[in-house]
Amino acid sequence: MAVTIQQVARAARVSPSTVSNVLNGRDSRMLPATKLRVEQTIAQLGYRPNRAARQLRTGRVPLIGLVVPSVANPFWGRFAHLVESVAMRSGFRVLLGNSDRDPARETEYLEELWADGITSVLLCSSLPSIAHVQPYLRRGMTIVAFDRTSQLGDPVLVNVSVDNSLGAQLATHHLLEQGHRRLAFVSGRLSSVNRRERLDGFLRTLDRAGVDVDPALVYRDAADRAADRAGDLDAAELGRVAARELLARPAAPTAIVAINDLFAIGVCAGVRDAGLQVGRDVSVVGFDDITLADLTSPALTTVRQPLPEMAEATVQLLVGDAPARAGQSLLMRPELVVRASTGPPPRAV
Repeated sequence: MAVTIQQVARAARVSPSTVSNVLNGRDSRMLPATKLRVEQTIAQLGYRPNRAARQLRTGRVPLIGLVVPSVANPFWGRFAHLVESVAMRSGFRVLLGNSDRDPARETEYLEELWADGITSVLLCSSLPSIAHVQPYLRRGMTIVAFDRTSQLGDPVLVNVSVDNSLGAQLATHHLLEQGHRRLAFVSGRLSSVNRRERLDGFLRTLDRAGVDVDPALVYRDAADRAADRAGDLDAAELGRVAARELLARPAAPTAIVAINDLFAIGVCAGVRDAGLQVGRDVSVVGFDDITLADLTSPALTTVRQPLPEMAEATVQLLVGDAPARAGQSLLMRPELVVRASTGPPPRAV
């Protein structure tokens, strides 16, 4: 027969509510010895929470829906893993879907999650318009929009994001400090709020420094034609093609800011294809600080997002003791991580 929470409580010499608090992560005021004893008893008895009973008691299924653009990008794979870890500490599991930033596909996921009784969803598409989520908010679904700031005309929901504009400003300012004056920006489609904010931060920084922006060095149109999607699957190859084209021009850039690390890794490959050395002949900066960023050669200078803190915050806003307030926004600060892919320009320009 299945072990009950009452049996765990008796074996651990605590009340059933104490066991429940441990299972749901409400243990901040608990003695460490008590928490350890309960955890050991749970493991020894092989106790598993009864989801059906929990749903009847709380009125919700202990599952969180997580919809990301694509786990083909390691950034989203890591974020999903972090969200799952945080959710499990609160007694929740995660159902993951890849939307390719397609609003119709996101709507299908939301409909299926709602039909299954899942009312807490973390949506990570960063689409300019998320009007398609409004019907689910009216029904009572709690949705946190991740990697996206609130936009004019948005439904009233919760937004959590890194300051993407500031991150791009940090990257661009670093290159200007190194002495670069011909800077390029490489991206695929600017079809999401976060990407537009990164381009805005790049342009703002150059404008404040009195550096003229050459429109030919803001590379995005060719990538738009290459793929009618966000580019998570093709990001590295698009970055490689962009670098080849930019460096073949008479007035080539000495530094390139990429929209994310996958694009940046592709840019580095394109620099090598041109017979040049990354960090010496051409500086490259990415965004996200995925695991591969520190493993490339040379290691990639990039903008780090505080992913563990962001995962913790989003899950707590969804299922924590303090429920999210509609219209609430949380903007976190990025950090520039300087590595060997950037340095001074090879000559005065």
